[in-house]
Amino acid sequence: MSKAATSIPAELDKEKVPRHIAIIMDGNGRWAKQRSLPRIAGHNEGIKSVREIVETCGNIGVGALTLYTFSSENWKRPRKEVSALMHLLLATINREVNDLDRNNVRLKVIGRMDDLPEKPRQGMFAAIDKLKDNTGLTLILALSYGGRQEIVDAVKRIVDEGVKDISVDSFSGYLYTEDLPDPELLIRTSGELRLSNFLLWQLAYTEIYVTDTLWPDFRAPQLFDAILDFQRRERRFGRVSEQLEPE
Repeated sequence: MSKAATSIPAELDKEKVPRHIAIIMDGNGRWAKQRSLPRIAGHNEGIKSVREIVETCGNIGVGALTLYTFSSENWKRPRKEVSALMHLLLATINREVNDLDRNNVRLKVIGRMDDLPEKPRQGMFAAIDKLKDNTGLTLILALSYGGRQEIVDAVKRIVDEGVKDISVDSFSGYLYTEDLPDPELLIRTSGELRLSNFLLWQLAYTEIYVTDTLWPDFRAPQLFDAILDFQRRERRFGRVSEQLEPE
């Protein structure tokens, strides 16, 4: 365990830690450019952030962590970069799966997995199977994922099954995240102010936290800052404050 992952701020209320945190991991390319390095160097450094954030979330009792790993739009990037990212994905999951298992982490993937090359896809399925009985943090990787595509895929399932009566709650059961609570906290690194086609349905009432920190520099202290900010907010879900006060 890293020192950063175990140095939990005294003011953090572990009883009010978000059940589900989603992160748009942005800024790997800019981090590399600032250092006159190739873009893949930023992605490699970003893996260290992933490792520390997963460990920290497990330590403080977060139930689910969704990481926007590779969007459906990322396929439009230069072929060389996409190939390098797929290689990095396979190498990372093969290297990390035993540590994830020791830390009782369960793995789930959301997105159009059939879009992935065969080796990364099979590596991901093998890791999911190895970790399927774990009961700690659920780590969700959004791969070849797009929020609009997810909604379209849900509608196709509903049509194929001949469902005539659909509600907000029942529609959620057709999404990739059907077995997960909606995220309570969304973190976006690198200061960009957009959702980038990420969890469009699930983020309806999610608290949003944006930081200028680039993803490779985002570690446990920055995660704690985001959670502390979340804990200072009043979540009203359309109600007024008086309605939340006990009688």
